Amino acid sequence: MRHAEAVTFGGSGLDRAAELRTNTKRLAELQAAGEAIALWHGKPLFDFETSALIRLKSNHPLLQEATEPPHFLGLNGNTGLLVYDVSPWQDPNADAEAMAQFFDPSQNRYPGFSEAQVFSELRGIMAKLSPQDAELAATARSLFEWHENHPFCSKCGAPSEVAQSGWQRTCPACGAFHFPRTDPVVIVLATHGNSVLLGRSPNWPEGMYSLLAGFMEPGETMEAAARREVFEESGIRLGDVRYLSSQPWPFPSSLMIGCFADALNTDITLDPNEIEDARWFTREELVAASVDEKSALKPARKGSIAHFLINNWLADTLV
Repeated sequence: MRHAEAVTFGGSGLDRAAELRTNTKRLAELQAAGEAIALWHGKPLFDFETSALIRLKSNHPLLQEATEPPHFLGLNGNTGLLVYDVSPWQDPNADAEAMAQFFDPSQNRYPGFSEAQVFSELRGIMAKLSPQDAELAATARSLFEWHENHPFCSKCGAPSEVAQSGWQRTCPACGAFHFPRTDPVVIVLATHGNSVLLGRSPNWPEGMYSLLAGFMEPGETMEAAARREVFEESGIRLGDVRYLSSQPWPFPSSLMIGCFADALNTDITLDPNEIEDARWFTREELVAASVDEKSALKPARKGSIAHFLINNWLADTLV
């Protein structure tokens, strides 16, 4: 695909400097003199005026809210880049109901920051981020989500400990090592002539449709997973499946593998246990929906690989 790495979270060439993750002396130096980003309940600290993540010095009061050491994300030249989880901070204005939604529209401001400098849902700001900020935010969110969900050793059940500056967990009881995992997901641009197949899950915003997707299973190729998932959800059979682009998706930690395939039939047989609805949409319908804010059809969220692939299909720039 011509623009495969232009997808959001597609990579910025960040130097992850994995060789430094066990160098405690160098890490301490980088932490003291480096730059830090902050996450609060998975929401990065973002400046809407500059459309950038806010980078803090290690002595900033906000970072004192963290109860755990930071994770090392990499280097920007000679400058260390770290991330702190400041979720222990209690925001008296937090909206618990909004934070429990699929998309959290609320924003949270730490004392001392301007009205434009807030913790904000990553799905809402991802398309505004620079490539490096996007990679940092996605990496940070996935790392913390993994640590939160894997506090115990999966081999013996004992509590495990953080190691390698956030990139490993070690079990002191049995000596097992555990590393962050990424779940592969196929997402399929299935077309038939002038139309593309889109579906929706019941918890999505009203009217939102996206490409069909699903997790790969053990022992399964990308192509087989694409055919299986699309058929299970919609009853549509696919011909040749071709790879287009990939996208790290930190909700919580997936790798979206974008595929393209021609449909062999058009009659949809919906599996309601998988998705709420699936339909064929023409190019004209999608173009109209993209420019009409009142349209009943809401395209896939800007910044998602689904939005990226559909737009490239509409522009005839897939290959």
